This record gives sequence, structure tokens and C-alpha cells, in this order.
Amino acid sequence: MGDYTQATYLSPYTWRYGSDEMRELWSGVGQRRLWRRIWVALAEAQCHAGIVTAEQVEDLRAHQDDIDWERAQALEAQLRHDLMAEVRTYAEQCPVGGGIIHLGATSMDIEDNADALRLRMALDLTLQRLRPLLRTLADRIEAEADTLLMGYTHLQPAEPTTLGYRLSQYAQDLLEDYRVLRLLRDAVRGKGLKGAVGTSASYVHLLEETGISPEQLEADVMAALGLEAFPVATQTYPRKQDWQVVSALAGVAQSAHKLALDLRVLQSPNYGELSEPFGRHQVGSSAMPFKRNPIASENVCSLARYVASLVQVTWENAALSALERTLDDSANRRTVLPEAFLATDEILIKLGRVVSGLQVSREAIARNLERYGPFAATEPLLMALVQAGANRQEMHECIRECSMQAWAAVQRGEANPMVDLLAADVTVARYLSADRVRQVMAEGATAGDAPARSRRLASMVRERVGEASEA
Repeated sequence: MGDYTQATYLSPYTWRYGSDEMRELWSGVGQRRLWRRIWVALAEAQCHAGIVTAEQVEDLRAHQDDIDWERAQALEAQLRHDLMAEVRTYAEQCPVGGGIIHLGATSMDIEDNADALRLRMALDLTLQRLRPLLRTLADRIEAEADTLLMGYTHLQPAEPTTLGYRLSQYAQDLLEDYRVLRLLRDAVRGKGLKGAVGTSASYVHLLEETGISPEQLEADVMAALGLEAFPVATQTYPRKQDWQVVSALAGVAQSAHKLALDLRVLQSPNYGELSEPFGRHQVGSSAMPFKRNPIASENVCSLARYVASLVQVTWENAALSALERTLDDSANRRTVLPEAFLATDEILIKLGRVVSGLQVSREAIARNLERYGPFAATEPLLMALVQAGANRQEMHECIRECSMQAWAAVQRGEANPMVDLLAADVTVARYLSADRVRQVMAEGATAGDAPARSRRLASMVRERVGEASEA
């Protein structure tokens, strides 16, 4: 095997994206530790059945953590089989128990149970990363629950909302992702011990006259692993499980993408209300020194799209596996599963930094409210006019005509004249005085019950995330 450094191609997930904890979990050494853990559990169950000796089991246990990556790679170059290379490496280390390693098992009895354990551990790490993000969002929601700002639909000014309420939308999506991830984490299952096509034929022969059934052997091994087995399987566990997990990660990526995309929009000068943190010595552009680009948010969006693309691969792995198994999922699973988790890991790391360091421009918020707020106040004015006896359609057209004049003035860089135009309009004056028009429009620029809803959502986040962390 070559010496892989930055002088050769290295995946960005090897060093740039994701945490060391997640990388270690999906490493080759980490994988082999799990394989050996399963082989020991299998030998222990076989010892209870009287098939192997306690001395053999003890020998395997004594060398369980003695991973020799270089020797295994040298053997794999000859055997073209990674698991058998590890079997032989392990056997060379175990003079007493080496001969009974993998007894009765097929490769996927070991690999798929190890993958199930890795899926569960990786989901645990993802949940650990998501909890502080949600708590930070709850903090920001409560702090900004009453901060009035313009809301936008179609990227155009609409009605006022609050910053806390906008942040609540993101928190609500991520809280749903959290719920799904927790359910999936608890539902992860392994293949169990079912042999080459899932019929346990090898174990039936092995356990003959022992009084132990294949189901009992499987139960003993899975209990030692702390993992539930699928009731039935082929050579592999159902690949639908991979699809469900990666789909859930894509859900996290989806929620993160929405938050990051909105922040990119709001950081643009036309809005200018929010911005991601920017380091004192950070460079925005090699050509334009003045640039302050939202690179963290753009990075989140980039990785999120990648995670979303992996769902299709796992869908095809589940749908296109013919009969009891084909091997055409094997190569892509080596990258799809770890990279889906590592990319999601990096997304949550970056998003956590962005949210905790989120910068709010009170000046830009006030400027946009002053510029566009009068348009939003026309809706309560319309209702007040109808209550005073006006025809709704007639007043709608009147307000629309005044709005077009006001828009033209705003686009010229002038102050919004909307209130003055309506206060002076002769049609409006038939029903409401100028002072009443100004009063209704002044009172109309509110965010309704957004502050209360924001605070309730923040409390819900704390309750659900807190309960989970204690469990």
C-alpha cells in the first residue's frame, strides 16, 4: 500500500470536512475493531454451545484490539478480500483461537452487523452535534422574539415579522430532523447471523446435536453487541435501512440549506440585516479586498446539496439488489455512508458557528422597516375602510394606485410617501379622516402573535432536546 499524503489525492473528508470523532468511527481501523468484536461475540456464543473452548475464546479476546493494518493490507493484496485478510491477520495473532475465527459465518454476518453498529454510533454523534445548535437557536429566538423587521414573500417586502419568529422557522425544521434521527437511531438493526442467503443453513449444520438453535445463537451474539437483528434477511440486511438513514441526513441538510440560503440573501447589501461572523484577518476575495462573502453559509449549502444527492444512490442500492444479493452496492457504500455522515457533521459544525456568532444590524432592520413598512400597513387600513362602509374592491384599487406611486418614489431613493398619499386621497377621505388614516397605519405595522409563538417554540426546543440529552 502507498503512503498517502497531500502529495497524493486525499478525500476532503479525510482532513477538511467533518470531525475527528466521525472520521475515526468510519476509519478502516475502526471498522476492523468492530469486526473483531463480532468475532469474539460469535466465539463466546459458540463456546456456550460447546462448539469451541474457553481457551480459544480467551485467546481471541486477548488480541481483540491488536489491529495490524499493514499486515492486513499486505494479505488483501494477495487475497482480494478485505474481510478474509483481516481473518488471517487476526488468526496469525491468536495461536490458540485463530482456527475458529469466523466459524459458520459469511462475510456479511460480520460486515453488516458492524455497519449497523457504525450507523447507530454515527447517528449518536450527529444528535450530539445537533443538540447544541438547537439550544443556541432557542437562545437567539428568545433574545430576538420582539425584534420587529420586514417579512418578505417572493423576495419582496410583505408584512412585518420578528427576527425571533424567523429563527423559529429554522429551529422547527431542525427539531423535526432531531425527532426523526432519534427514532431511526433506536430502530437501527443488524443482519444477525443468517449465513450466505439468510437461511442460517451453515449454523443449522454447525449446531446439530448441541441443543442450541440458530435463533438462540443469533440472540446470544446480538445481545452481546447490544443490537437487535432483522427478523429476516438475505445475504445482507435490507438496504432500505441505508436509504432511511441517508434520507434523514438529507433532511438535516435540507433544513440547514434553508437557513444558510436565507442568511446569504439577508447578508446582501440590499437587505443587510444579518451576517455570519467574519474573522479579523479573514480574506473575502483574492482580487477584491473589500469583499465580505458569506462563505460559511455557502459551504453549508454546497455540502447540503451533496448529501441530498447521496439519497438516490442508497435508493438504487435497495431497489436494484436482485434476488438474495448482488455486489453492486459494495463499492459505493464505502463512500456513501461515511461521506453522508461526515458532510452532515461539517454542516452542523459550520452552522453552529454561524448561528452562535450571528450578527444583527439594527440599523438595516430599521431602515428596511421605514422604507417598506408603510406598504404592509395598507392591509389593516383596507379593513378599517370596509368597516367604515367602503366597498372593499374600490378601496383595494385606490390603495394599489397610491402604492405604485409610492414604489416609484422609493425606487428613486426618496422616503416612502405611502402614508401621506393615502391621508390626502379624496376617495379614502369619504370614509376616514387623514388623522385616522395615519393612526391605523401606525398601529398596523405589527407582527401579530409572532413574539409569543417564538417563545413557545424556544421552550419546546429546550424541553425536547433537554429530555433527550438526559436520557
